[in-house]
Amino acid sequence: MDHLADVKKFAKKPLNEAAFAGMSKSYALVMSKPDTRYVACSDATELERVRDNFLKKKLGLTSDDLDASVKAICEHMKADRTKSRLTFYYLLAEHYGKLDLFVKK
Repeated sequence: MDHLADVKKFAKKPLNEAAFAGMSKSYALVMSKPDTRYVACSDATELERVRDNFLKKKLGLTSDDLDASVKAICEHMKADRTKSRLTFYYLLAEHYGKLDLFVKK
C-alpha cells in the first residue's frame, strides 16, 4: 500500500510531508503487522483504543468530542474498506491541528 497516496487521497489540506515522515517513522512497527495496520471502524473496542491511546495519550487531548471526531474520520474514509491506521491518525492529527507533534526538530 502506498501510504503517502492514501493520506493525500483523504487529507483536507495540502500534505504536511515532515509530519507524514515523522508519523511513518513513529508507527513503522504498527504498520508492519497485518492485525494492527488497519482501523476497524465497526469495532467499538478499536475506536476506544484510538481515542485513548492516540488522541488522549499521544496528542494530549481531553475534549468531549473525541468519539465524534473518530466517527467522523470513519465516515470520511467509508469508501475505503481497509482504513490505514497511518492515514487515520494523520487525519485526526490534522483535524486537531497537532501535526507539528510529529515533525522532527
